[in-house]
Amino acid sequence: MFAVQFIAILIGFILLMEAVAWITHKYVMHGWLWSLHCSHHEPREGAFEKNDWFAVIFAVPSIVLIYLGANGTPLALAAGIGILGYGLIYFFFHDILVHRRIDFGLRPKKGYLARVVQAHRLHHAVEGKHGCVSFGFIFAPSPQRLKAMLAAKDEAVMRAPSAAKTAA
Repeated sequence: MFAVQFIAILIGFILLMEAVAWITHKYVMHGWLWSLHCSHHEPREGAFEKNDWFAVIFAVPSIVLIYLGANGTPLALAAGIGILGYGLIYFFFHDILVHRRIDFGLRPKKGYLARVVQAHRLHHAVEGKHGCVSFGFIFAPSPQRLKAMLAAKDEAVMRAPSAAKTAA
């Protein structure tokens, strides 16, 4: 029974982190911490950007829970590994697949992975922090739905195509 609980908590925290990431991205990164996140919506100079501090911030609860789990609270270990699992999924989708910070030559043309890439590219199609769409990663709305959402937003100022490619 313990193994079932452990796996359920681990998977539950991966799913929970998608919700936490969506809310944080929409209301914190595109809100009061835009000063850190705006570096991600501009062409990157060098290997790192201010936005990378969010990875450090999100790692803290995972590290604490894994530590607690390794020291006598096993279900905390499951939660910490779940947060870590989401972080790895996010890193793969966001930094490798979409932004190609590490380029393995992955260029999905159809299916789920292509949808994730298109959704994030549409997130970057807007100039500045207002009017963006698609703030999560595991559950990406269809490109058609996101394009309709962008068209309906009065505050969305679309990037020039070359600038959107550079920042994305």
